[in-house]
Amino acid sequence: MNRSIPLHSTLSLVPLGPGDLIDRAVRFYRKNFVTFILIAAPPVIAGTAIAVAWTMIGRTFFISKSSYDPIETTAYYLFAFLGSTIIGFTETVATLSVMGGASRNFVRHLLFGETVTFRETYRNVWQRLAGLVVSSSIISILLTIIGGFIFYFGLIIGILLAVAAAAVLTSVPTLAFIVGLVIAVASFIAAAWLFFLIASRFAFVPQVLMVEGQSVGGSISRSARLAGGSVKRLAALFIFTTVATYSALAILYVPLAWYAWLQGIELFALDRDLIPAWYEIASQLVWQASLILMTPVWMVGLCLLYVDERVRREGYDIELMAARRLGDIPSVPKGYVNPLQPALGERPVPIPVQVPSTGRSSITTLGLE
Repeated sequence: MNRSIPLHSTLSLVPLGPGDLIDRAVRFYRKNFVTFILIAAPPVIAGTAIAVAWTMIGRTFFISKSSYDPIETTAYYLFAFLGSTIIGFTETVATLSVMGGASRNFVRHLLFGETVTFRETYRNVWQRLAGLVVSSSIISILLTIIGGFIFYFGLIIGILLAVAAAAVLTSVPTLAFIVGLVIAVASFIAAAWLFFLIASRFAFVPQVLMVEGQSVGGSISRSARLAGGSVKRLAALFIFTTVATYSALAILYVPLAWYAWLQGIELFALDRDLIPAWYEIASQLVWQASLILMTPVWMVGLCLLYVDERVRREGYDIELMAARRLGDIPSVPKGYVNPLQPALGERPVPIPVQVPSTGRSSITTLGLE
């Protein structure tokens, strides 16, 4: 591995607040805009192509008559829902896997001043493809189940509390409305906070897997220990990227909706024959384009958050500077546990064939040859 450090490479790592995290992620994204678009595009483009094909198949099989048929329409919606669920899950897993590959490239950028590139990111993904797919699938399934459970019961509890407050304050309708609204908002915030408290424990699994070279189980355990103080910043990053994504969606979708309205298309019609295929396909393309634009911000933000947590908890900035000067932390003998996590774990390499000892030790200080 070439450890020569460019003269222009600097390493300045300080603890980041929510605003600093978002600001630095956006600035890094703007600086590498084209590269990040290329990195984020392949899984989204593949998902878009499959989604368009699924839509055309659904319209071919379930929209065959000129008159409105509720059975066919219901079957079409069920077919579309099933397809969007499977395609969305696969696209999410692929995106998380790419985020993991980009995280190693990002840390090498901090460590050695290397440029973040499409080729290096996908090379990293290919090196640990199985682990990335398994860990990303586990994260997606668990967070979907946990999120649905939390928000479902949070909604029920919020409604029950609001109804109870309205019953108690029925003689003062204005006060009952205000108290009910406050309870509803508080219930939503509490449910969201609980979700982010749990989700933050899985936030760094791809990063740990790729940067530290750990197994899937070790990455989940390590992420849970590392992410204890990142709830606020993870929530802020999620809110920012969500608002930005829907803002980009609105900028792209509103002109399309206006054009469709001028063409006399009934956008909210139940009869799918009244909505042409080109509009459905264009809507999917707009949604996917907004994801391509904003996914890199989430990707960079999580990488920055991972590095920041290690700076706060483990003096990661000192470790990175030492690694730049002295090389990686040396491996310990098999059967021992290294209390230090590597700044950048090595990629798996084939186990060398054992050869008879020549009497000369090949072990050098700090792993330097």
